[in-house]
Amino acid sequence: MRKIQSMISTSSADFRRYETHNRRLLAEFRERQEAARHARPQRDLERLSKQGKMRPRERIEKLLDPGTPFLELSSLAANMAYDGDSPSASSIVGIGVVSGREVVIRADDPTVKGGAWYPLTAKKIVRALDIAMENRLPVIHLCDSAGGFLQLQSEVFPDKYMAGRIFRNQSILSKLGVKQLSLVFGHCTAGGAYIPGLSDYSVIVRGTGAVFLGGPPLVKAATGEEVTVEELGGADMHTSVSGTADYPAANEEEAIHIGREIVAQWDRPRKWDCQQEAPEDPAYDPEELYGIIPDDIKKQFDMREVIARIVDGSRFHEYQPAYGTTLICGFANIWGYKVGILANNGVLFNDSSLKGGHFIELCNQNNTPLVFLQNITGYMIGREYERRGITKDGAKMIMAQSCSRVPKFTVMCNGSFGAGNYGMCGRAFDGRFLFTWPNHQIGVMGGDQAANTLAEVKVNQMKRNGGTVDRDEVDRLWEETRKAYHEQLSAYYSTSELWDDGIIDPVDTRNALGIAISASLNAPLSEPGYGVFRF
Repeated sequence: MRKIQSMISTSSADFRRYETHNRRLLAEFRERQEAARHARPQRDLERLSKQGKMRPRERIEKLLDPGTPFLELSSLAANMAYDGDSPSASSIVGIGVVSGREVVIRADDPTVKGGAWYPLTAKKIVRALDIAMENRLPVIHLCDSAGGFLQLQSEVFPDKYMAGRIFRNQSILSKLGVKQLSLVFGHCTAGGAYIPGLSDYSVIVRGTGAVFLGGPPLVKAATGEEVTVEELGGADMHTSVSGTADYPAANEEEAIHIGREIVAQWDRPRKWDCQQEAPEDPAYDPEELYGIIPDDIKKQFDMREVIARIVDGSRFHEYQPAYGTTLICGFANIWGYKVGILANNGVLFNDSSLKGGHFIELCNQNNTPLVFLQNITGYMIGREYERRGITKDGAKMIMAQSCSRVPKFTVMCNGSFGAGNYGMCGRAFDGRFLFTWPNHQIGVMGGDQAANTLAEVKVNQMKRNGGTVDRDEVDRLWEETRKAYHEQLSAYYSTSELWDDGIIDPVDTRNALGIAISASLNAPLSEPGYGVFRF
């Protein structure tokens, strides 16, 4: 493969301006992430210390193999919800290595309302278990939760993708032969009791760990029975009487040690044979990405410059370089793994849509994972393009992408608007992982376009009703729409709602994709098959 020849001048005024802008965005991201990870009321930290408990991130650090990476997912989940009362959606989720095995780690955060599950906590846990199922990754649950956040129970409990889905997913994981381990550091109350109950192995800490469907106050209120925590669901009772837990531990250190011993007994899954070569650093400095991404979402840039700073040796075999030029397609390696890359260099026209669909088919034929680098305003609209069949051609690309059997990974590098989000493997299309950069915006259309559209509709409505056009009302509608859109378009809103698997520093994209691709190879490929292409 040929090395990409970068056309970027790192001394240009544009590069320096873009770099300043993006480093400012990155500083804001890091500040928010640091607060979500570590800023807690002192009283909550003191409470943990008095109970002899570690903080959840300390538990994870001791659980992981020394010197191995931990890919944290959705670190800013719920950052724009619940008045900021649920940092990281009250939980920590990520992929790491424990006793030499790749695993999903899911940890309750008892420093936030005793680890109670908010609605977005349940969504984050469900997503973690979806990742485990899709990639056949064992799961280690670090349990320390007061159960569902009762004030919002109607948003936590009853629907298909709420808390019940957690236990459904645990059951499906067991059906698939994917192992689960629970380390019970604190209380597992109500539905949360089923986390260790549905795990293959469980370790419970004596004195602080407890598992029960209803705690002592609820038992007394419901039955009149007075019972202590230890009698009702403590370590000794569950490991010697009920059999709900397998191993008692004297403290958290011992529980983690036992957990690592358990994982060391697990067989190692045989990964499917993705093409691999020796990894090689990009030929260009990844930090130059800060000077490549513009300071205005509407400004175009060449996605080859991004590819050159992510892939091994900055080498890229471009497919059909002279056809459908607004979509770049080609083969490269990331941390040694062969991948097929689709990257936007403009709006999707008929030819670029057909090119993308065909390239996806080629990657499926060749068992090559797909990486989508999104910067898309959508599929081209207008009379000429509809007559050429842009809807039909866009549908072909969506069909090819939806029915793809190889793992798919998406990085939101800039804008993601309209149906272009769909063709380029947006959240709805079951990519294994989807990461976002801090500059990213997402919506059915841009804020100005939405405001202009609704203003035009309002003007036409006023005219049809026979009245005069009230410019003040139209202007007010325009401004309200634009303001609402700009808030909801931001990367922070997107990640708050768990529309992605987390905002990442652009420089970390290569590492995040490397870990994600490696994890994906644990799941066998499905049989090839497509639906109907409209010719």
